[in-house]
Amino acid sequence: MRFVRTCYRAHDPRWAFKPTSGDGTAIRGARFNPKGVPALYLGLTIMTAVKEANQGFAHRINPCVLCSYEVDCDDIVDLTTEEARGEFAIALEDMACAWATALGDAERPASWSIYDRLRSRHVAGIVVPSFAPSAQDEDRNLVLWDWGPDLPHKVTVFDPSGRLPKDQLSWS
Repeated sequence: MRFVRTCYRAHDPRWAFKPTSGDGTAIRGARFNPKGVPALYLGLTIMTAVKEANQGFAHRINPCVLCSYEVDCDDIVDLTTEEARGEFAIALEDMACAWATALGDAERPASWSIYDRLRSRHVAGIVVPSFAPSAQDEDRNLVLWDWGPDLPHKVTVFDPSGRLPKDQLSWS
């Protein structure tokens, strides 16, 4: 499906100079991307982005830079329904697995099989429920494995005033 929408991300300020890189997730891997694979995780709402950044500590928020993204991407699969998951043989239990614990135990998280299955079919990204501890049923994320400044997988950060830093030295 084609996904056209504004999405959000709450960045660690140290990395706000690279708001579309996905490099941080490639270092160790994350829920839906194996180590070495960049991914861009975006909340479909501002509150989902904040919940994801703070992983359940909504009353004690770490400093962050909240950004808006304009997304126009083809080849997106919405895995928020049982029907869609069934079409791709994806179990909700695999999506919701304790991926960080698996990594800590030197095991491959079950959720990485979703990347394996869908990237081989040229899927650029997925819409998924949020698994942050304080997430509600309506909280959703867009996870991208293929994106850039141009169509068909276009993602741009909204920064009309040029307020985002250009590099880590931009902070005074």
